[in-house]
Amino acid sequence: MVEMKQETIRKLFDINCLFYQSFGRAFAETRRRIQPGVRRVLDEWIDGGNWLDLGCGSGVLAVEWAKRGLSGSYLGLDFSKELLAEAQSNLSKVELQPGLTIAFAFADLADESWPEAVGNRKMDGVLAFASMHHIPGKENRLRILRQVHELLLPRGVFIHSEWQFQHSPKLMARVRPWSSVELTESELEEGDTLLDWRHAAIGQAETEGLRYVHLFSGAELQELAKEAGFTIEREFASDGTGDRLGLYQLWRKA
Repeated sequence: MVEMKQETIRKLFDINCLFYQSFGRAFAETRRRIQPGVRRVLDEWIDGGNWLDLGCGSGVLAVEWAKRGLSGSYLGLDFSKELLAEAQSNLSKVELQPGLTIAFAFADLADESWPEAVGNRKMDGVLAFASMHHIPGKENRLRILRQVHELLLPRGVFIHSEWQFQHSPKLMARVRPWSSVELTESELEEGDTLLDWRHAAIGQAETEGLRYVHLFSGAELQELAKEAGFTIEREFASDGTGDRLGLYQLWRKA
């Protein structure tokens, strides 16, 4: 695999940054409930402890965390200040049980210093639901995964979901050519995709945004896990029509 140029990586990061700056609140309105796969993860794989959530968005998971009365701590990180503000507002409507702390902080995974937002704490687990597929370039993904590995306690877990949009004709119809953003296929990695997202506010014309998404293969995830120092212990498919729009995996720190 040819290493992606830094200017291409920066452009892909900027595409997503612009999307969430422009459509953050509107996008959050479509994500008021946690996905069935996330609910299953909570039911089967999480029982308290100290957790970090990469890409916490508008705080839907944090609210569910509080409602379940899980003990320990939850720290949600996101690079959208608009979504973080909404997350804080949503959490303020929920009563926290004794023994649980929930907080949010700004952090951009594109910045190598993002772990500073966590401080010196070690985590029982790190979550990344529908977040890693927005990271361009294998080296960036591997760097983040190694940072996650460092943040975990021995035998800690990394639980993540990756969008499998190839199973949805509706989503595949939203694939846009790279020429739309002045890029070519040769500048990108296999699996890199440009998708549109449409929003129509009441009384306004429909507007369109663009998002960069990386489609992970099973073999690619196996390779990344091994290189970052993890073993893949469990996985399942869930979400959307046919329960196959999301691939969920639990990786154990070796």
